[in-house]
Amino acid sequence: MDDFSSAAAPVPPGALPPGVLRPVRAGNGFEEALEQILRVLRLGLVPPGGRLPAERELAERLGVSRVTLREVLKVLQDEGLVVSRRGRYGGTFVRERPGPGREAAHGELRRRLAGVDVEDVLRLREVLESGAAGLCAADPPDPARTARLRAALAATQEAPLADYRRADTALHLALAELSGSPSLAAQYAAVRAELNALLDCIPLLVRNLAHSQEQHAALVAAVLAGDADAAREIAREHCAGTAALLRGFLT
Repeated sequence: MDDFSSAAAPVPPGALPPGVLRPVRAGNGFEEALEQILRVLRLGLVPPGGRLPAERELAERLGVSRVTLREVLKVLQDEGLVVSRRGRYGGTFVRERPGPGREAAHGELRRRLAGVDVEDVLRLREVLESGAAGLCAADPPDPARTARLRAALAATQEAPLADYRRADTALHLALAELSGSPSLAAQYAAVRAELNALLDCIPLLVRNLAHSQEQHAALVAAVLAGDADAAREIAREHCAGTAALLRGFLT
């Protein structure tokens, strides 16, 4: 059981530098808020045993609702990074450094990522996915393509958690293959393999998956409606949400 002494000086709400937390952009509030608070923890701005700013202060500085913020803090607690206490001296406290077992896992993660340029993978993914979405939407309607996209979308909606990433990959590969460019599809398959290796290093978050499903549905709808601009923008926003999570956990 964690023992946080009341003598540990809590970090007052205004103690974090002004530029560390900023309002998130519309569209990926949960993912970007999680990324920013993970950065605060990585930088050591709140010491082990120290208290994060109050929920109201964090929500205001990040520009998110208290509900969204609590979902973010729940993820951090599940990952063993913070612990919540109630009462007069309660709040959200940074846990002590991970024990040997977790440190070994982190060491293995660092070895796996040593040869991967995360930013390069994320940038290339965004270019390929937004390009594929725009190309798909620009093509004339086709019953076979429509059926394939709808089936791939339905598979992501019906997949159990353990199979979600496979179904998600299949949907995005379908968009790349239906772009009409075999070279784009081949490049996307390669970058998706690298992306999945990165995604396997972070937890599957139910809140993020629900948000991704909303974006998937909007993306397929834009493609089938022939709205290339909307399809490209939705794809970019979707990629940005994944990027925020990966940067938060891995960089």
